[in-house]
Amino acid sequence: MPTSDLPTLKEFDAAWERVSKVAMKTPILESNWLSDLTGEPVFFKCENLQRTGAYKIRGAYNMISRLSEEERARGVVAASAGNHAQGVALAARLLGIKATIFMPIGASLPKYQATIGYGANVVLTGAIFDDTLVAAKEFTNSTGAVFVPPFDHRDIVIGQGTVALEIFNQLPEVDNIVVCLGGGGLAAGVALAAKLKAESLGRKVRVYAVQSEMAASYPPSLAAGEPTAIEVRPTIADGIAVAKPGAYTFGIVRDYVDQIVTVSEDEMAKAMLAVMERSKLVVEAGGVVGAAALMAAKLELQGTTCVIISGGNIDPLLLQKVIGHGLAASDRYTNISVMLPDRPGQLVKTAQAVASAQANVVEVLHTRHGNGFQISEVELRLAVETRGKEHRDEVLQALEEAGLRPSMDKD
Repeated sequence: MPTSDLPTLKEFDAAWERVSKVAMKTPILESNWLSDLTGEPVFFKCENLQRTGAYKIRGAYNMISRLSEEERARGVVAASAGNHAQGVALAARLLGIKATIFMPIGASLPKYQATIGYGANVVLTGAIFDDTLVAAKEFTNSTGAVFVPPFDHRDIVIGQGTVALEIFNQLPEVDNIVVCLGGGGLAAGVALAAKLKAESLGRKVRVYAVQSEMAASYPPSLAAGEPTAIEVRPTIADGIAVAKPGAYTFGIVRDYVDQIVTVSEDEMAKAMLAVMERSKLVVEAGGVVGAAALMAAKLELQGTTCVIISGGNIDPLLLQKVIGHGLAASDRYTNISVMLPDRPGQLVKTAQAVASAQANVVEVLHTRHGNGFQISEVELRLAVETRGKEHRDEVLQALEEAGLRPSMDKD
């Protein structure tokens, strides 16, 4: 990327002046439990508490506010399944501009209702997001409305970078910033703004980006030397599930992000649960990847670290599933299968064994039908609440000592 096309610190400062009129200066909260875990001070920049529930309002407002009167008259259009949709809708309403948002047919109800609530005209179309994006582009071409991309635009990157300026203002001693990475809008803006700000202060800061391993498009792209499309596998981190880095954001991420790591579905689920329980914050999967990386010891950091919690928009039904998955991944919710003789008293015997290990049975399924069953035996499937791996092993041992045959149920 030509140096002349890189945003300057002056441009980031100007964007902050614009954006600060409409976006909240979200709090920075110390995470004592992550500090204890890592041995270094860790703080959260809580963009999940931002207007619309995510940082997206920053980039959207910065871009839309810079449109000419003629462009504003044509209106704006965007394609999004959630956070970007709400950011564009609110920015357009605040600026008195008509917004049309294309969302996939399967978009979550809360995000759909929120986008409408911000005054946008919402069009549900496309079974997958690629189809939705095509429809939005066709609408743009036929009406002349201005398309507002989710990440791959200079003004979007500059707007998102205002998060870094706030971090320096609120946490001057910051040494490391950890940010989520999808298409690269937030990571590019934060990395460049942070490096420029640190340089102006005569110091250094390191920036780390985290992707879902199910949608990690940057590692192969960096290896290839150019944005490269990958096949995105199903992930709970839908907000950062991007198949190909942006053409504009790629070069900035390559040159200004110090390290990129990935986290698994289990690691994200465990982090969502931990952040909810320990920090009392509701965070979506894409917004919690930084905390997940620290919990999984994917990053070796020294000094004061600020983790950007980028969003908190999660469907309650998905949240329910993720909590269950996070409990299981943390060995706090264990599924156990026990094969029993088909005679009276066996259920009581099993319950007594579990109780002797001071565990709580949450759910029971008793069946006589299954492949490989003997005529005289039944299977008892138990969902047991445990306190972690050691306690789970104690439950299994108690069942074995009672003369039973327990096994971990993978279903």
